[in-house]
Amino acid sequence: MRYKRVIVPERGGPEILQVVENDLRPPSPGEARIKVLATPVCLPDVQARYGQTPIAPKLPFVPGYAMIGVVDAVGTGVTTAAVGDRVAALTVMGGYAEYIYLGAPDLIHVPGALDPAEVVTLILNYIVAYQTLHRSAKVQPGDKVLIIGASGGVGTALLQLGKLAQVSMYGIASKSKHGIVIDYGATPIDYHTQDFVEVIRQAEPGGLDAVFDGMVWGYLDRGFSLLRRGGTWVQYGNPLSFSGLLHLLGKLVLLNALPDGRSLKLYGTSTSKFGRGRYLEDWATLFKLLEDGLIEPVIAERYPILEAAQANALLESGQVAGNVVLLARELL
Repeated sequence: MRYKRVIVPERGGPEILQVVENDLRPPSPGEARIKVLATPVCLPDVQARYGQTPIAPKLPFVPGYAMIGVVDAVGTGVTTAAVGDRVAALTVMGGYAEYIYLGAPDLIHVPGALDPAEVVTLILNYIVAYQTLHRSAKVQPGDKVLIIGASGGVGTALLQLGKLAQVSMYGIASKSKHGIVIDYGATPIDYHTQDFVEVIRQAEPGGLDAVFDGMVWGYLDRGFSLLRRGGTWVQYGNPLSFSGLLHLLGKLVLLNALPDGRSLKLYGTSTSKFGRGRYLEDWATLFKLLEDGLIEPVIAERYPILEAAQANALLESGQVAGNVVLLARELL
């Protein structure tokens, strides 16, 4: 038997994505073979394709930062997963495929009744939003926060989870996407026509409790002073290059050394390999919120997995509010 996956053979735009076939081999010892049901199209996929990351993946590679699927076969020694189990994983690469092979310790067990398209957004975008809110910034009801990039996949997750946390929110987004910001009770700021610093200074003269920034460049230098004493700026975006990472680390040291009580925190999901317990706990919380109808991921479009090029082009167009998800054909 053979299966298909989508590869990045060279650096470039979405048009360079190629569909290739591979033999469907048995899983190795300690591995599970998983039939992929859903994988999100997210900004890290795009940045990796262009090589815009501190350590660019070696070519060719299969994009796909997260996935949910059904265990199809297990190798010897696997005791924590069985054929038929519904599982997810934060893969970083490999999700754009009909099948994927993963080590058993990397698997997250998922309630079987949940919609795969919605669940897969929890594995990356919602875990980022939840942990930056509750583990990095430790928000409390009544806190005043700013969400930069409020209409994207992480941004809409921050809006939903921020509303549940009863914080007062401002969201930066283009005018055409202000509706979704308002829907979650946040005050929209148009980055094309409004100066976010002026808007916040007028509206919140006492300062903000937290800022959530996935854009990396263009906001931190001007906006850090918007924090009140004791406020936290959480940077969760990709610095795009190794030199960019070094520059950001320099900012971290400099800003945290200032005697003004404000702090800069960097967040990245690479810590999931070392703080696994916290991630599993938080994913379980998110699964329960989804089961109870307290969160509802915003899905702009759904595409077949093998139409990843079209889905990536849509994401890069800047017209998307929420998430773009790739699905197994039988789910469309």
